[in-house]
Amino acid sequence: MGFFDFLFKSKSKPSPKQEVKSYVLREGQSIEADAVFAAWTSGDLEEMLSAIEVKTNHVDRHFLLQSIVDNTYKLRKDGEKRKICKKIAEVHIAEFPLIASALEKDMNMLPRVSTFQHYATLLTEDGELSKAVDVCKMALKYGLHDGTKTGFEGRISRIEKKAKANQ
Repeated sequence: MGFFDFLFKSKSKPSPKQEVKSYVLREGQSIEADAVFAAWTSGDLEEMLSAIEVKTNHVDRHFLLQSIVDNTYKLRKDGEKRKICKKIAEVHIAEFPLIASALEKDMNMLPRVSTFQHYATLLTEDGELSKAVDVCKMALKYGLHDGTKTGFEGRISRIEKKAKANQ
């Protein structure tokens, strides 16, 4: 046995049949990562959609919903993906009051929430302009920014300008 061989002969290696558990920090507590965490971190849309009904904490629920919206938004030219995007965006925004407080507690701030901008864009594209403005105003209520130079305020102005042009 060579001098460094003992370093590479770990007796605690998991066998292929052993399940390795993952843990995440949520609200100051280390908890076992669940199926929702696994789904949203997988990047696989089907896996994410299959986890939509699984009960979980608000932080992982947020990232699951946002990941589904992000993925389906990119594919919004496909009618089915567009429907899914709108439906899940509505769920995410409806649940956001509960989610926001958990995110603030967990992260000491609200991260960028792309669901608001994606949903506002979809609504604008579909001609639902007043609803799009409402979504932007809700984002502002939470102090969110959409990553653009003018933020949700500018987005509201552009939507209202479009609404006037359509009259």
